[in-house]
Amino acid sequence: MMRALIADDEPHLAHYLRDQLLALWPDLDVVHIARNGVEAAARIAELEPDLAFLDIQMPGLNGLEVAQGIEGRTRVVFVTAFDDYALQAFEHAALDYILKPVAPERLARTVARLRAAPAGAASDAALAEALRRLMGQPAQMAQMEQRARAPLRYIRAGQGERTHHLDVAEVLFFRSDDKYTVVTGARGEYLIRTTIAELLAQLDPAQFWQVHRSTIVNLAWLDGTRRDDASRLFLRMRGHDSELPVSRAFVHLFKAM
Repeated sequence: MMRALIADDEPHLAHYLRDQLLALWPDLDVVHIARNGVEAAARIAELEPDLAFLDIQMPGLNGLEVAQGIEGRTRVVFVTAFDDYALQAFEHAALDYILKPVAPERLARTVARLRAAPAGAASDAALAEALRRLMGQPAQMAQMEQRARAPLRYIRAGQGERTHHLDVAEVLFFRSDDKYTVVTGARGEYLIRTTIAELLAQLDPAQFWQVHRSTIVNLAWLDGTRRDDASRLFLRMRGHDSELPVSRAFVHLFKAM
């Protein structure tokens, strides 16, 4: 029996999706419905379902960040109202990308793929469908291309009641925290509403590496690495007292260090 988790911060949509899935797939076991990204990540790690149906815009961690942090066998289907994350979704090996409101016939096609086809075939078919949608939206494609050409250099971030204009070169690392992302800079901590996944798409990939589902580090501020007795990897950043953990999905980035 296949086991699935659903994550959506709108309970009525989560329960609607569950009911539709069970109507199409009666022997599917929905083991948990998560209300936010943090809960979804924890339950996926604990329960290791075969499938995770993830919304993208959720508090704590968004669906892309949850998918990035999965270290077990769980495969992902994104169910979202936003079609501009499709390319990022398939970079995370998504099996499918379904737009809300979820049409029964669209969900039926997804279920048929998941039940009858290998995971790779399901993903290829879904990618083609998502790309067809995106190719019909030249403004979105132009925006994505612009981001690829011009890495983010400055951000507006809050500190108390003040807003600051920060040079990203002075940022040690970004870390998601509930509804915000904490920006740890050379002169203190700030808050922004941009998610880790959105930042990763805008930052210079040669300078900023994601090392955890909730953390992006600036390599210019990397002071060293350390492994503990369990071979877990930690990073030391100049000007910061605490070490940052590296999840197993990103340890390979530091093999040469």
